[in-house]
Amino acid sequence: MLSRTAGNLYWLGRYMERAENLARIIEVGYRMSQMPTMEGRTSNSEWLSSAVAAACDQGLLAKHGEAHLESVLSYVALDDDNNSSIRCCCNSARNNARSVRTALTGEMWESINDMWLEFNSHWARSLKSDNLLGFLDWVKSRSTQFRGALYNTMLRDEAHSFINLGTYVERADNTARILDVKYHILLPRGEVVGGSVDYTQWTTVLRSVSALGAYHYVYRDVVQPWKVAELLILRQELPRSLIHAHYKIDRYLQEIARHHGRRYDCQRLAGKLYSELGYSSIEEIFQEGLHEYLTGFLDRNNALGAKIAENFHFN
Repeated sequence: MLSRTAGNLYWLGRYMERAENLARIIEVGYRMSQMPTMEGRTSNSEWLSSAVAAACDQGLLAKHGEAHLESVLSYVALDDDNNSSIRCCCNSARNNARSVRTALTGEMWESINDMWLEFNSHWARSLKSDNLLGFLDWVKSRSTQFRGALYNTMLRDEAHSFINLGTYVERADNTARILDVKYHILLPRGEVVGGSVDYTQWTTVLRSVSALGAYHYVYRDVVQPWKVAELLILRQELPRSLIHAHYKIDRYLQEIARHHGRRYDCQRLAGKLYSELGYSSIEEIFQEGLHEYLTGFLDRNNALGAKIAENFHFN
């Protein structure tokens, strides 16, 4: 497979995953903003935390001066100048898909193309605060439709591996950002890390990764921060946990190596990170400091993404 083709497939997976993740982050900010303001938080702290989780805070503040519902909608959802906006992610996913049209099934192409056409013709003009939740549900359902077409219609070949590789690199990054940002920015003043934190606040962390039901099934307990962290970091049965994402990354890199008949440096890095997650405990993570652990994880995950691009000549 040509490096250019592999790169387009990899970034197609990343952009589709990123669009869904941004929708999830905005939804959490919206639901938190509907709750009574807690002591130690400003009325717009939820929107600032959402912008930070989306890695859009600097650009948003430079352009709009303040993070609030309207500025987040404008910058994170619709802005053409923000390469990580939902609009740009949908457009970039479509452009990458069009470049590798013959590697995709008809159902996959139609789901991406229809998503962009509907976004550009309808949502780009009509998105307001009063139809925000409908828009976010639409983004998530379109991403799910694409993923369903991917899993149900595509050959399990090299192209399939590269799309999924991009998906899980992006997912690991997103889950770590949500857990880190929500844990620290939304922590009420006077609370200690690991202390008694508002139940509704932590419920939103789980909702952002569709894990609230999974949490109650696994722990059968009220929501507690250290258990939330364990679920999202170390429980491999949760499809959006860090360890599950890196299990998938390691698996798809092995598949690519089998197709190529050789191993790459990125495979060594991925295996090392997956092993570290597998042998970690939540007690060790909290002893190190959750923020410090997640910051280090994001650095290693980004380094893995850079090494994948280097090994397969995506740049």
